[in-house]
Amino acid sequence: MIVELGHFCLVIACVLAGLQMVLPSVGLFRGNLLLINTGRSLASGVFLFTVLSFCALTYAFLTNDFSVAYVARNSNTLLPWQYQFSAVWGAHEGSFLLWTLVMSTWTLLVANFSKPLSDEFRARVLIVMAGLSVGFYLFLLLTSNPFERTLPFYPSEGADLNPLLQDFGLIVHPPLLYMGYVGLAVPFAFAIASLWSNQLDVSWARWSRPWTNAAWAFLTLGITLGSWWAYYELGWGGWWFWDAVENASFMPWLIATALIHSLAATEKRGVFKSWTVLLAVFGFSFSLLGAFLVRSGILTSVHAFAVDAERGQAILWFITIVIGGSLTLYSLRAWNLKSVVGFDKSGRENFILANNLLLTISAAVILVGTLYPLAYEALNDGAKISVGPPYFNAVFVPLMLPLLVLMAFSQRSQWAATDLRVLVYGQGRLLAGSTVLGVGVALLLGALDLWICGIATLAFWLTLNLGMELRRRVKGRQAPWRRLLKQPLAVWSMVIGHFGIAVVALGIVSAVMMSEETDLRMAPGDTATVGDLEVKFLGTEAVQGPNYLSDQGRLEVYRAGQLLAVLQPEKRRYLASQSIMTEADILVRFAGDIYVALGEPLSEGAWAVRIHIKPLVRLIWIGGVLIGLSGFLSLLDRRYRVRSVLREKKISERQGSETAYV
Repeated sequence: MIVELGHFCLVIACVLAGLQMVLPSVGLFRGNLLLINTGRSLASGVFLFTVLSFCALTYAFLTNDFSVAYVARNSNTLLPWQYQFSAVWGAHEGSFLLWTLVMSTWTLLVANFSKPLSDEFRARVLIVMAGLSVGFYLFLLLTSNPFERTLPFYPSEGADLNPLLQDFGLIVHPPLLYMGYVGLAVPFAFAIASLWSNQLDVSWARWSRPWTNAAWAFLTLGITLGSWWAYYELGWGGWWFWDAVENASFMPWLIATALIHSLAATEKRGVFKSWTVLLAVFGFSFSLLGAFLVRSGILTSVHAFAVDAERGQAILWFITIVIGGSLTLYSLRAWNLKSVVGFDKSGRENFILANNLLLTISAAVILVGTLYPLAYEALNDGAKISVGPPYFNAVFVPLMLPLLVLMAFSQRSQWAATDLRVLVYGQGRLLAGSTVLGVGVALLLGALDLWICGIATLAFWLTLNLGMELRRRVKGRQAPWRRLLKQPLAVWSMVIGHFGIAVVALGIVSAVMMSEETDLRMAPGDTATVGDLEVKFLGTEAVQGPNYLSDQGRLEVYRAGQLLAVLQPEKRRYLASQSIMTEADILVRFAGDIYVALGEPLSEGAWAVRIHIKPLVRLIWIGGVLIGLSGFLSLLDRRYRVRSVLREKKISERQGSETAYV
């Protein structure tokens, strides 16, 4: 009965979303304020019934209701309860229900925390978001119903959740990622509402900035967590493989990164209006493209859902309508998007323009590398071709190097115009010091490699420029630390975010260029030397897990004769699915992780053992967290507080009336 109620609640949510789209539209047409404001209350109803539907599916999992086909395919009585809970979004149908729940959450937040907006503009934003929601609900109900029963006959036991997903990282990763993916619908809705109303001044950029920053921050943390999960869970020691589904989340992040900078320029100087609108459109469009790649069945990936092509076609039609309709509206309003403000060649606007170009080109080359194998297969009778890391490294890395250089200079730039002497002052000394530090890092890692020296130098140069900018801001009679504490949170957000980029860059080049990987045949009592470490294999023992049996290895790691750790990697066999999974064990050190995984059992009690040494790899995720936190920190800036916005609005209106009186 609860399952049927969940299905019914989903239908009601779809109907309410349709009303949320239609009633305010009629109100705008007739000038009826009562109908215009119905979108806010209907948003609460859509959210409530979507939550109830999600809770009903969760209940079916926690009670092992295998009469629900989706539960039977993705759960098992032996599955620990926390994984029964995360199994709700462990496959296509449930994950898309989570998608609609996140969409309803963003819609509710916009409805209740956009008070500075006029009633008409807020209604248009909510109409756009409701239209998207209707498409999502219809797709879920018509092609991907998670509440479908298998009555009167149903299995007494479920097939089990994919063992790769039985991990804490996959409990947290999808909700975070979806908050970012779906959150990009908010700046998209603001952009479409502005085009619709022909209200293309800077106000829409000001209102959409905090929403964009929040979605971008969630997406950043989701990608970072996904990279961390891939590192420790997949058993091969990698943290990024340029997998097509990894690219599907990275491309909207690149566009969103360009968007948050472009919004700042549009708000501050009234420039890049066309850029900003198009970035808002394509940011969300890339999110929809990611949904298509994951759910269409055209990709073979550990991250992808195996779904039939018919559902993929439905998503493709939805993408076509959204992108086609948006670009058509843009073409009709493009004449009104010209920027009337000029800017000097040394102003911050130019750095943002270059930033937008590099990020957009980067997203484009990743898109080409992702879709090219699919196009090749379609045009060559199923012949397959692989585009892997060599392509992406060859085209992506050269685009990121000038981006680091631009970031180093942009810290000192000012809006409109910047004295060139300010930009170049002390850069020679900073660059010399950065070079010394970069070479020092390479020497500490044990290899004077050109790539390590170069990227480490750029990372330190960016960091030192951030320090110089803070130093410039605290000059004065007042104590420096007091002036430092009084800096706007937007400044700290910029500093932390750009510093996070430098940290990630240093972690990537160290992990990629300096990793040591060794595959060994080890019998109990064998000792191997890897780098400056000695690893002794003591053998394996059988371990009983809640829903698996495991051969757990035991390896002692020594350095200079001193025991550092005892690592216990596992080879698990899951009882329900009979899947064999590798669970690595990692000694976490700041200087470099020691990563050990068991391969296949060999003769005479020996095992294949994989040992990796990953210098500074933790910097990748530390930097990613810093970048994500910078986005959330920007939301606390006083300019984004409702009271401050309302106060500024009243001051602006008062000044306008005084001017009119004079």
